[in-house]
Amino acid sequence: MKSNLGRVDRILRFALAFWWLGPWKPEYHSLGLNLIILVLAIIALIESFIGWCGLHTILGINNREQ
Repeated sequence: MKSNLGRVDRILRFALAFWWLGPWKPEYHSLGLNLIILVLAIIALIESFIGWCGLHTILGINNREQ
């Protein structure tokens, strides 16, 4: 599993996860939508730390050098 996320991408994913997991997160009346946001935030946080994205691998995207 090689790193395929660049520095800016990792910072933006961390910021997004921090926002979605913090007290500023969007709240919706739908429990399902809130759970989807929670799962996406956790995935973004993990990806920001390990520097690898499965979707980027599938699509052949590598922006590590950016």
